[in-house]
Amino acid sequence: MYLETLQVGSLLANCYIIGCEKTNKAACIDPGGNPEKILNVIYNKNLTLTHIILTHGHCDHIEGADLLRERTNAPLLIHELDKDMILSPEKNLSIFLGRGFSLKEADIFLKDGDNIYVGELKLEILHTPGHTKGSISIKVEDMLFTGDTLFAGSIGRTDFPGGSYSTLKKSIMEKILPLGDEVKILPGHGLSSTIGEERMTNPFLR
Repeated sequence: MYLETLQVGSLLANCYIIGCEKTNKAACIDPGGNPEKILNVIYNKNLTLTHIILTHGHCDHIEGADLLRERTNAPLLIHELDKDMILSPEKNLSIFLGRGFSLKEADIFLKDGDNIYVGELKLEILHTPGHTKGSISIKVEDMLFTGDTLFAGSIGRTDFPGGSYSTLKKSIMEKILPLGDEVKILPGHGLSSTIGEERMTNPFLR
């Protein structure tokens, strides 16, 4: 599997490009800005983008999605409970950064348990609400892309509209930790980790 991590946008969100080495098909997770930077990786690696997946609807994870969709014709996917966030500068919080924007409607609405195939790669969708109502994590082989649900040493904020601390903790305890200590965590911001490391050291999980 091919994996590229880019820090994009003014809030330095992690954007991930994952690709099937046998077919050169790829998915982009959270194109939160700098779409030309993302496209350069896709073109330079000779990848065909087949999916653009948003872990949730906040502005720092979605800003580059429409241009990426326009240039590649790849469909845009988001959980059904966050689908309205990308349509509203107020709901996606971009208006509060002084540069409000919205996206066109997503092409596919996700739900818990969905599987997405990118070449021979299987992407498993876990609904992990708490940061937003429609937050998802995406499991690919021994990796879990957690968006803003779980970070190295921290967890996602729950003080935005749609956030819930108790729901977030439940998502982590019931959906993420049971996946096993060896699973690598690739969060929406900051450094990677493992489930085992977070189980042992993350102060929010004690």
